[in-house]
Amino acid sequence: MQTEYASTTLSVTEAARKEASTIFLAKVFNWMAMGLGLTGIIAWLTASSGLAMSIVGSPMFMILIFAELGMVFYLSARIDKIQPGTATGLFLGYAVLNGLTLSTVFLAYTGASIGGTFVITAGMFGAMAVYGMVTKRDLSGMGSFMFMGLIGIIIASIVNIFLKSSGLYWAISGIGVLVFVGLTAYDVQKIKTMGEQGIMEQGEVAIRKGSIIGALALYLDFINLFLMLLRFFGGSRD
Repeated sequence: MQTEYASTTLSVTEAARKEASTIFLAKVFNWMAMGLGLTGIIAWLTASSGLAMSIVGSPMFMILIFAELGMVFYLSARIDKIQPGTATGLFLGYAVLNGLTLSTVFLAYTGASIGGTFVITAGMFGAMAVYGMVTKRDLSGMGSFMFMGLIGIIIASIVNIFLKSSGLYWAISGIGVLVFVGLTAYDVQKIKTMGEQGIMEQGEVAIRKGSIIGALALYLDFINLFLMLLRFFGGSRD
């Protein structure tokens, strides 16, 4: 009898954890979608207005890049100390700045190829997100490996600024696709685990900040995967 009661209690607890995880994941994906939508709108408006021509190749482009990096590092490092409203503002502000820098993509590639690549990216991202949610395998080891790959991509990209090697460029692009596909699955599993471990019971402040930092991770995975795939599928305007 006691065994039956314990088993029932365990089943109810497990079901509650899964429900909490699902709700938390939905919040994360909602914020991510909002960030991507804002970035897309800003990028399109900036390109359509002709402002993108003023950004590309100017000091403003590098200023925007450094501002974005600063916001990401600050938000990641200070998420436990800042207010939820501040975290939300930084995330949305980053999405706006990224929209300004990504507006230059419309100058290099055709609109049709950008749209097609976005669809491909969404399909790959969605497939890996589902894998991260349903797999029983612990992806922590893969996440660490992918992070090392990300560091390698950054270093190789910096080196290739001086080498200007087309071979290295395509190698970075191919490896980049694999890295961000893997990070997508890893990050989704990590966010799912946060939901299962009780973040939904920690109050609105913890939920908001947790969903924002989770959305930032997935947003970065999606954007970087899109940019890597665009190198392969993007049709040049030249």
